[in-house]
Amino acid sequence: MKSPFYIVETFDALKQGNKAALGKAITLIESTKYEDKEMAYALLGKCVPYTGKSIRIGVTGVPGVGKSTFIESFGKYLIEEHGKKVAVLAVDPSSQRSRGSILGDKTRMNELAVMPNAFIRPSASGNSLGGVARSTRETISLCETAGYDVILIETVGVGQSETTVKQLCDFFLLLMLYGAGDELQGIKRGIMEMADCLFINKADQNELLAKSAAKEYSNALHLFPPKENNWYPKVLLGSGLNARGINKVWEQVEEYKKTTEENQHWKANRKAQEQWWFKEYSKHMLIENITRTETWKENKADRIKDIEEEKLTALEAAKALLDSISSSFKK
Repeated sequence: MKSPFYIVETFDALKQGNKAALGKAITLIESTKYEDKEMAYALLGKCVPYTGKSIRIGVTGVPGVGKSTFIESFGKYLIEEHGKKVAVLAVDPSSQRSRGSILGDKTRMNELAVMPNAFIRPSASGNSLGGVARSTRETISLCETAGYDVILIETVGVGQSETTVKQLCDFFLLLMLYGAGDELQGIKRGIMEMADCLFINKADQNELLAKSAAKEYSNALHLFPPKENNWYPKVLLGSGLNARGINKVWEQVEEYKKTTEENQHWKANRKAQEQWWFKEYSKHMLIENITRTETWKENKADRIKDIEEEKLTALEAAKALLDSISSSFKK
């Protein structure tokens, strides 16, 4: 078990922007070991006064839209043109066999990865919904403590649970492709309502079709109910590969921040996210603590045996398991 001195040393190095310390800290909070969790809570507690000062940008879009390429160009632009420190939290889909990440986003952002003011951390999404690893929110706090003032959160893709992504970021960017067809309309409707900006990527391949698509998306946005923050999303055209239109995206982020700070929505959104995560953490910790008890393990084994012997259905077994746990709490 790691000593308390490990936490102090890691925290001190973290405040200095040490990338190795940041990597170790993230590994600690991603650990599923119970003793590591206690250490992680202690480290995160020390980070609280240093968090909340970054701009958190969620980047999502269908697989193949070019998220990694866009993020690399966007990150390089922010560092070179605006002197920002940029952290990229790239959440990869997980292998159901090894639980490891499949795509390896860091290898696809090789130019950004070697820049001194950039930090890229690919994490496996595991069984988390929304294309977001469970520890992503804590990782944001660590990155903010290390001095990163723009944090880009790349998701696996859309169609799972975009609400989770929205609860992590201040500004939600949706990358689109022109000519994608109507087969994605079901996905696009829900995600477009939450997007703060739409960016049609790879627009340089056919500008005529891209402009036509931009017009259609703009018209569609006007049909949605107005946002509570009085922000009206724009549709931009560009190319992540050739860094075209990247500056326009940042202009939208800055304008959004100014607008929502003036109407108090920026702070209100952060507070609402804290409440949302309180509920999520409470549920997760409750389940985690219960499933670690001997009562749970013994009753679970019995119920699995009942299912194998066809004495109970899955639903009946689950109810019986929860009833037994409830009874043990009453004693």
